[in-house]
Amino acid sequence: MQITEAQEFLKHNHHGVLVARKKDGVSLQITLVSPVLGASGDVIITARGSTYKVKNIRRNPNVSLLVYGDKFNGSNYIQIDGKAQVIDHPEAMPIVLDWHRQIRGEPKSWDEIKEKTLAENRIVIRLTIDRCGPQTTSHGSR
Repeated sequence: MQITEAQEFLKHNHHGVLVARKKDGVSLQITLVSPVLGASGDVIITARGSTYKVKNIRRNPNVSLLVYGDKFNGSNYIQIDGKAQVIDHPEAMPIVLDWHRQIRGEPKSWDEIKEKTLAENRIVIRLTIDRCGPQTTSHGSR
């Protein structure tokens, strides 16, 4: 699979499982991440700045991301491997707002979204795609 194919898949699929590494090297899987395609072709995820995933990514930026469709079983999915960068405020704000627009659409008040973003210390994890796996369909358990 080419990176451009993974980027196209990300335009329409916003469910994922992120895999980071703990201090001792053991994997930490984080479900319910909502990846979107960033303006420069990278993957954008938001998180609260105090979470373990952010702490682990700051220490070791090598991550993997499983992206799938609306259903976990039966949806197409891809795996993306790459390096993550944690982006704090103020640089994170416009990226978080773009993420919000892609996931949730236009809000009634962008000011409320900005206030909530800062109150939650919601920052950005930007993943550069180094490798991606094939688009595959899950057939569920057998």
